Amino acid sequence: MNYILGIIIFALDVWAIASIINTNESTGTKIIWILLVAVLPVLGLIIWWFAGPKANYG
Repeated sequence: MNYILGIIIFALDVWAIASIINTNESTGTKIIWILLVAVLPVLGLIIWWFAGPKANYG
């Protein structure tokens, strides 16, 4: 069960980082958000979901 949970968290973190990269924010802001998500996978993902920049698709 822990294996599956780890894969889900990893996939969500990759999705969050891809979304952060696709924003119009400055490079410095993107780096800070990516580091937050990478260093604190679960907590960083939750913080990004509520307060982080969202991707601009289209």
